[in-house]
Amino acid sequence: MSIVKAPRERNCERCGRRDVWDPEREAWTIATDENDERLTGKPYCLHEWDINGSFNPLTGTY
Repeated sequence: MSIVKAPRERNCERCGRRDVWDPEREAWTIATDENDERLTGKPYCLHEWDINGSFNPLTGTY
């Protein structure tokens, strides 16, 4: 049987916003850079997440 894994980060192809998955909150949160600046992108962007079919959610076996 395969193990299903979820993505841990996503990036907007239009404005550069970067989100990471927070397992404690069980929600996407805005990522920060090395200076603790939030990578919010543009406020009115209709985010085009980098969903292109290259992520494989199935990995390994039990």
